[in-house]
Amino acid sequence: MATKREGRVRYRRAAIPGMAALAATGALVVLTAQGALGVQFAISGMPFVVTADHLTGSNFQQYGNLDSALPGNPWLKSSNGQAVVMTSVIGDAKVYNLCQSVNLVGVNLVIRAGTGSTPVHATNLVLDGTDLSGNASFTNIQIGRDASNLTEVPSIEGHAYTFAQQADSVDITDVRQDNYASTASTFSLPNLSMTFQSKGC
Repeated sequence: MATKREGRVRYRRAAIPGMAALAATGALVVLTAQGALGVQFAISGMPFVVTADHLTGSNFQQYGNLDSALPGNPWLKSSNGQAVVMTSVIGDAKVYNLCQSVNLVGVNLVIRAGTGSTPVHATNLVLDGTDLSGNASFTNIQIGRDASNLTEVPSIEGHAYTFAQQADSVDITDVRQDNYASTASTFSLPNLSMTFQSKGC
C-alpha cells in the first residue's frame, strides 16, 4: 500500500434479504482467513473499510487492476460491473489493532483483531482498494515498473504494460483503506471479535 489518494467511499445501503446475507458475509471472512479463496472472484460491489494503527510488512508490490462483479450487479452500474482498484500485495504482513467494517442494511458488521500485544499476521496478503490514507515509508522502492514483471511476490502480478511499484518493505501508521476485496494465503486473527454496530471503523 502507498500514500496515493485520500478519501472516503460513500456507503450504499444494501437491500439484502435478512440473515442469509449476513451469514454469507461471515462465511467470506472465515474462508479468507483460511486462505481458501483465490485472488480472482466476483466481488459483491459493496465497499468495506479497513483501519489499523500500524501495518508493517516485507515484499510489497502494488499495481492498477480491475475487479469484476456478477452480471447485472446493482452497485457497479456506472462501470459495467467492474471497479478500478489498486491491488496492494504484501508477502508477510503484521497489522496492529485491525478494524474492518461493512454497511449491511443500515447496520455495520464490525470485525476487530490484533488489539492486544499480538498483531494480526498474514502471508501473501492482497488488498483491492480504491482509497488509502496513512503515513508510509518504504525501503528500496521501485516506481514505474511493469506490473507483469514484479519480483517481490512473483506468484502475484498484474497485467503487462500496467504501471506498478514494489519495495522490499513497507511501514504505514494510521492506516485507512476502502476495499472491494481481500485475500491471503494465511491469516491469523488473535483476539477476533465480530459484532453488529451502529457505526463502522
